[in-house]
Amino acid sequence: MCEHHGEPTDIQPEAEPPGRTSSGRRLSRRGLLAGAGAGLGLALVGAPRLAQAASTLSLNGAWCDPARGSFPNGGHFGAPRGNAKHAGQDISNPVGTALYAAAAGTVIRRGVGVLPGRTGNGIVIDHGGGTYTYYGHLNSFSVSQGAKVVAGRPIGTMGATGNVTGPHLHFETHTGGLGAVVDPVPFMSARGVDLRGGWCRLNPGASGQRVRAVQSLMNQRGAGLVVDGAYGKVSSDAVKAFQKSKGLVADGQVGPLTWPVLVYTLRQGAKGDHVKGLQVVLNKRGAGLVVDGEFGGVSTTAVRTFQGANRLVVDGEAGPLTWQALVA
Repeated sequence: MCEHHGEPTDIQPEAEPPGRTSSGRRLSRRGLLAGAGAGLGLALVGAPRLAQAASTLSLNGAWCDPARGSFPNGGHFGAPRGNAKHAGQDISNPVGTALYAAAAGTVIRRGVGVLPGRTGNGIVIDHGGGTYTYYGHLNSFSVSQGAKVVAGRPIGTMGATGNVTGPHLHFETHTGGLGAVVDPVPFMSARGVDLRGGWCRLNPGASGQRVRAVQSLMNQRGAGLVVDGAYGKVSSDAVKAFQKSKGLVADGQVGPLTWPVLVYTLRQGAKGDHVKGLQVVLNKRGAGLVVDGEFGGVSTTAVRTFQGANRLVVDGEAGPLTWQALVA
């Protein structure tokens, strides 16, 4: 889907991030351009650094899917690109599909050609600890330069700007400093996210809005949990008991086997803790709802808006596919 041509584009000085290597040495522009080849401009980093990053960062539940869509042929990490290799993972869907911040951080670059060799509209988010994400070929932006974002916040829409053969998100993950890319698929998988759009995985110790949704869904079943977003022993024990009652492995992981039997199909008129869980994850995606447990007209509109932005059937009903996209 991506076609990179011509010489790498310059980075504007005012957009330059701290960008240091894992040893603390500042990355030079020459270092960024090393191995540019057909405009990729970044060195591909193998599994050892990825494993190190996953082992040293506490990220359970802190990452989410940046976009819904399919993996196009030839759009995978490491695919040949002239004299270089593809530095990210492409995710295809129509122009206008919603894009989200993959984790909390700061928007340090926003504009056209924000990384060497990248064409079209792009965003770079600094997540701290030498970890960055890049989002390319955007149709529109919904965050400004310097904005602080949380995981799941809308940042723009999918597009076909720059040298492309069709609309898609070009998504990159960088560890050890901006300029060292790793394969986004295993990187995100290690953080509980399936870039193909499957159910996320939350392990004991996780925190955040999705944990609040799990706690609310369990409370609908009488668990009596404190909805604090911390997936500690009391919450994980309740989930384990639920899993056992459903004939699942009682490991406390809320993943692809547990989510489908945990969520409810909800529509306008529903009331209860399960609706609170739905409102919480809608808010994670920017809905701004009052979490009151009442599925009224405002919540229905929020569901329909989310469904439309993510190319789901727009019926206002929160069924398994909508839940899957919300908690991804």
